[in-house]
Amino acid sequence: MSGSSPFRMQLVHLDLKGAPPKVSYLAEIFPLFHALGANGILIEYEDMFPYEGPLQLLRARHAYSPSEIKEILHQAKLHELEIIPLVQTFGHMEFVLKHEQFSHLREVELFPNALNPHKEESLALVDTMIKQVMELHRGIRWFHIGCDEVYYLGEGEMSKQWLQQEQNNMVKLCLTQMKAVASHVLIHHPNVKPIVWDDMLRGISEEYLTESGIAQLVEPMIWDYIEDMDVHGKVLLMDKYRKCGFPKLWVASAFKGATGVNQSLTIIGHHLKNNIQWLKVADSGPAEMLQGIVLTGWQRYDHFSVLCELLPVGIPSLAVCLQALKHGGYTDNVKKIVEKYLGMSNLEINNFMSESSGTFPGSDVFSLVTQVSFHLRHSVDELLERNRYVTGWFSSYHRKRKMIHPVMIQYIQPDAISLLTRWNAVIQELQAALERIFYPDAVEEWLEENTYPTIQKLQQLLQDLDAAIAAQS
Repeated sequence: MSGSSPFRMQLVHLDLKGAPPKVSYLAEIFPLFHALGANGILIEYEDMFPYEGPLQLLRARHAYSPSEIKEILHQAKLHELEIIPLVQTFGHMEFVLKHEQFSHLREVELFPNALNPHKEESLALVDTMIKQVMELHRGIRWFHIGCDEVYYLGEGEMSKQWLQQEQNNMVKLCLTQMKAVASHVLIHHPNVKPIVWDDMLRGISEEYLTESGIAQLVEPMIWDYIEDMDVHGKVLLMDKYRKCGFPKLWVASAFKGATGVNQSLTIIGHHLKNNIQWLKVADSGPAEMLQGIVLTGWQRYDHFSVLCELLPVGIPSLAVCLQALKHGGYTDNVKKIVEKYLGMSNLEINNFMSESSGTFPGSDVFSLVTQVSFHLRHSVDELLERNRYVTGWFSSYHRKRKMIHPVMIQYIQPDAISLLTRWNAVIQELQAALERIFYPDAVEEWLEENTYPTIQKLQQLLQDLDAAIAAQS
């Protein structure tokens, strides 16, 4: 590998369908993105965009206002980060199709993920969404129209009838919608090139892709987030797209949000290996085609799933990956550069723990989430399941019957109170740190998923202990 990046564009993906950061935090973190080597942002608004008119119901409770969108764009420009908006237009449409007003546009009546491509109203809906986003993003060069993971396509009643006609097939069904959306973008915004995720294109034959004309309309973004990614297979895929007439394409790695649906800590080593594999692809593939790489940072696997790693928790991984891409690999010298940018004395990439929490924006969240994820459940389980006084003299049998040997209270209660007090203080500190970066619903969700169940077990032990003591008096 060379000592510099083969990628002209290195974009950071912001997935706003979960724990969207406040604009004030983005203003803090954009300078670091730029310093680390990023020169663009792929911003997936989902329900955080301030849709208007009939689409206003798509807004999340804390959706950005138009002025906040303008501030995001201003901050991005200030730090030389080119913005590419992403709006899902086919699959992953849950944030739209979950609403009763749009449920009639589902491909399958019961499932809100995919849009029915047969209804004119479906295309009109997507056109309106794109139009509103475009109005606040004047002067952009690319617009990402999604189109990945269109699950259950072809299983709707209208699709089944359509597919019974001899000249129709699933490939045609998929490409027709992609082409319709891309054509809309190009007709109304001739200087803006549509981008699509490539997974729905991969299995289509060269002949069909070439004849379809899709290559003149979109730039595919090949994505793969696994650490032992097949480099040769990706080079062949790029060559296939070249033969089909696509003049340009993108690739996408991940810096977080791709190793587990409820992952709370980022496995840096996994993401570093993934990005190194993409460097190998770039060095072997058709360089003239390659527009750039997007480092995805998924926040939910879909609209309804739990949160995975929060953005501040993934920042060290992002720093490692961006610098590895910039320098063509990850050496001791690159490690020192990353540590300097993050204000960390010893960054570990193969385990979660680091001696220093760092000084980067959100480093307090990184440190406290690490502490909670590693020690909260373990310490409470240690007391409840491995403390001989609890397991021997205050089991579930005893607790149910409010029984306890009076001598044993002194061996259980002080330790339980001390543990609860300590963790309540940590969680209170974490809550304050989270509230500086995120909106209340995201703070509530993360704490409820990751701290409350364990804390409640400890609180219940103390309540049962009080009840047993009271029953003896």
